Amino acid sequence: MIGIVDYGVGNLKSILNGMLFDKADDVCLISDPTDLGGCDKILLPGVGAFREAMSRLVDMGFDVVLKEQVAKGVPLLGICLGMQLLASKSYEGGETPGLDLISGEVTRIDWEGVNVPHMGWNSVEHDGTGLFVGVKNGSDFYFVHSYHFVPDSNAAIVSTTDYGERFVSSVWFENVYGVQFHPEKSQRDGLRILRNFIELNNG
Repeated sequence: MIGIVDYGVGNLKSILNGMLFDKADDVCLISDPTDLGGCDKILLPGVGAFREAMSRLVDMGFDVVLKEQVAKGVPLLGICLGMQLLASKSYEGGETPGLDLISGEVTRIDWEGVNVPHMGWNSVEHDGTGLFVGVKNGSDFYFVHSYHFVPDSNAAIVSTTDYGERFVSSVWFENVYGVQFHPEKSQRDGLRILRNFIELNNG
């Protein structure tokens, strides 16, 4: 079963529709952390502010259970703000601890000559590994964000995108994946990202 974490922050309907459209079986919204124990894969969506999202995860008990499931080897995919929540901390609204599943920090886009938030289609440069198998290098994906994830290790960087400066648009460490863009809004290539996650071999 593929569980989509329902903690009140995220565009769950479009993600669910994207998963179902791509013929994923047994996809469901999870609002009780204990139900994650029955999931083979987990999606962590998110839109909005980091601090509020982390507060909700902690208050509902998702933070502990997500870490437990990742430690067991269950694949986890963070989408948009969900990717940022994988980090050690964010400076949005003041310094706030994250899930610390991929070491790094989240900082504001503060580059000369660009609009914030970064909103719309932009190309993603990648090497065709992980969730990008079958996706042409330089393909466009849909972004909406004002902050970006800076991993501590370059080894966690899967793709980058140029928006005035080059930023990290996806990450991967062991069984933890993150994409800054919205695959559910990115048409064929976005659905391919979701399909690749669905088809991951857990062991």
